[in-house]
Amino acid sequence: MLRRDFTDEQAMFRDAYRKFLHQEIVPQMEAWRELGIVDRSAFRKAGEQGFLMVWPGVQYGGMGDDDFRFEQIIIEENQYALTADWNCTLHSRLVGPYLQRFGSEEQKQRFLPGCVSGETILAVAMTEPDAGSDLAGMRATAIDQGDYFLLNGTKTYISNGVNADLVIVAAKTDPVNNPRQVGLFLVERGAEGFERGAPLKKMGMKGQDTAELFFQNVIVPKENVLGDPAKGFHYLMEGLAEERLIAAVECLAAAQKAFDITLEFTRERKLFKQRLADFQNTQFKLADLRAELDMQQVYVDQCVRALNLDALTAVDAAKAKLVTSELLCRVVDEGVQLHGGAGYMDEYPISRMYTDARVTRIYAGSSEVMRLIVGRSLYQDEPTPFIDRCTPWD
Repeated sequence: MLRRDFTDEQAMFRDAYRKFLHQEIVPQMEAWRELGIVDRSAFRKAGEQGFLMVWPGVQYGGMGDDDFRFEQIIIEENQYALTADWNCTLHSRLVGPYLQRFGSEEQKQRFLPGCVSGETILAVAMTEPDAGSDLAGMRATAIDQGDYFLLNGTKTYISNGVNADLVIVAAKTDPVNNPRQVGLFLVERGAEGFERGAPLKKMGMKGQDTAELFFQNVIVPKENVLGDPAKGFHYLMEGLAEERLIAAVECLAAAQKAFDITLEFTRERKLFKQRLADFQNTQFKLADLRAELDMQQVYVDQCVRALNLDALTAVDAAKAKLVTSELLCRVVDEGVQLHGGAGYMDEYPISRMYTDARVTRIYAGSSEVMRLIVGRSLYQDEPTPFIDRCTPWD
C-alpha cells in the first residue's frame, strides 16, 4: 500500500505536535476529566508553539497555510494520545474560519490574533433544546434596534461553552415575516445579559466543557454582526461540509486507535492456554475491521484532498461522516467484547473510548440526517453512473 500523502514539513509538524501533547496535555488530562473542563492554559501553550490555528495569515499571527492536512494531523494525534477531550479543532478549524470567511477586516484584526495565541477561546452556538440537526427550528432571535441587535434565546450542548471568550451565536433576525432568515452574532465574554450554565455531565468526553448558554436582552453592536444578518443560514450551510469532514477524521482516527489497542490486548490475553489472538474468531473479527478501516482511510484522505481543492461537496462529506461514525461504534463495541471484563473497566482505554464514541453518530448531524442528505441526492439530478466517474489510467 502506498504511504499517505503528507509533505516533509507536515511530517515534522506531526512529530513536534506529538511531543507537545505528551509533554503538556497528556499529564493533565485525567485531572481535567475529573473537573469536567480543560484548563485554559492548554490553549495558550498550544498557541505559543503555533499549534492552535495554522491557517490565519502572518498579519494575524498564523502561518498562513490553509492546507487541511495540518489540522488532520492534529486530530489524528489527539485521538492517538487519548486527548480528544481537548477539542482544539473546534476552536481552530470549525469556528475560527467563520471569522475568515465572513468577518470584516476590522473583526479579523480585533479577534484573530487572540484566537491564534490562545487568549481568546471560540465557540459556536447553534443547537437549542428543540433544534438540533434541524437548524430551521431555532427560536433564538436577534431584532434590529437601529444601532444594535437585541439578542434573546437559549442554546444548549455548546462545546467550549464555559471556556469560550467569543461565541458565534445563530439567531433569527426576522421571525415574523421570514422565519428562515438567520444572522450570526459575535457575543463576547462579559456581555450584559449573557450567562452560561455549569458544565453539563455527559456519558463521554468528560473533559470537554459543554454548557447551556442564555441570552437575555443582550445588546450586540453592529460591529459584532458577522457578515450579512440575513445570510447566516447560508453561512452555516457553507461550513457544514468541512465540519462533517472534521468529524469523519476524528471518528476514523479514534477507530484506528481502538483497533490498535484491541489488537495489542489480544496478543497478550490468554484464554484456555492460548493467546486470544490465536482463535479464528478473533482473527476474523479483526480482519473485517482492518479491511473497513483501510478502505475508509482512503476515502477520507480523498475528501481532505477535495477540501483543499475547494471541491468537497456536502453529499460526499455526509457520506464520510456517516460511515466513519458508524464504523467507530462497531470497532469500540468489538474492542470491549474482545477485552472481556477488562473492557468494562475505566482503567483500560477501550472503556472510555466506548462511551466517548457514542456521540459521534449524533453531533455534526446525526446518522439519520446524513442518510437523508445522501438519499435525497440520488433523486435530485440524473445520477452519473459510477463507471463514468472514473478516468483512464495513465
